[in-house]
Amino acid sequence: MGRTDLTESQWRTLAPQLPGNPRRGHAYTDHRRVINGILWRLKTGATWRDIPERYGPWQTCFDRFVRWSRDGTWQRILTALQVQQDVQGNIDWDGAAADSTHVRAHRSATGARKTPARLEKRGLIAGEWLGASRGGRTSKIHVLSDGKARPLAVLVSEGQVSDATFLEPLLDTVRVPRVGGGRPRKRPTILRVDKAYGARKYRQLLRRRGIKCVCPEREDARQARLRRGSKGGRPPAFDRALYEGRQVVERCINRLKDFRALATRYDKRGRHFLSAVHVVCILLWL
Repeated sequence: MGRTDLTESQWRTLAPQLPGNPRRGHAYTDHRRVINGILWRLKTGATWRDIPERYGPWQTCFDRFVRWSRDGTWQRILTALQVQQDVQGNIDWDGAAADSTHVRAHRSATGARKTPARLEKRGLIAGEWLGASRGGRTSKIHVLSDGKARPLAVLVSEGQVSDATFLEPLLDTVRVPRVGGGRPRKRPTILRVDKAYGARKYRQLLRRRGIKCVCPEREDARQARLRRGSKGGRPPAFDRALYEGRQVVERCINRLKDFRALATRYDKRGRHFLSAVHVVCILLWL
């Protein structure tokens, strides 16, 4: 077994969540061997053509990855694993934290065929999420993790966008269905964020959703409040002891970027890069 391959315990958990053979066309080859090939590529950051022969033809690994990216299979598997952990009471909703990280884009990630605007607006094809900044081409991964440093929600954006503008979409992405019916779990009880999310409107957003915000006050907000004197109101509540738990999202991001294909973006298509993030998230939940 290779260093990046699934263990027996991981495979026993993952196997029931995988799709069966398609109704039309050829039957799938061995899922485990193909997924191990995909994991090898994500861990090493190598090209698809360099996948070792022990994982079968590289075209099979690439085709399976792209096919399951298009039909949303990777996202469904990730959700199923989260539901399984939630039923067992293993999701720490009280320790949630959110943050983002920059990912430098390799030159091979540029030059994708431009997506027609009409298809992108209808949500049929995702954007490529490549931003141009002083540091070059970058993307950004937004992460909301539970108290055990496992991702509850992930999004990808251009590298130059503000972290805080993706707070609401990130919260909307959290969706853990309940077994036996009922509304899915969509919000943590407490959310730890840094000063980038400290503006009043984002605190109010969390308050409207019934989420306790643990965030230090921004220096510019503090100065503006002091200039107004008694009309500036009281400083926002801040629990320093709770804020120390924000390190869980940093640990989660570090685990994601242990995979070289996420630490540097090589994929031209945004949906392929997001699916690569989903695959690594699946491994973290396993």
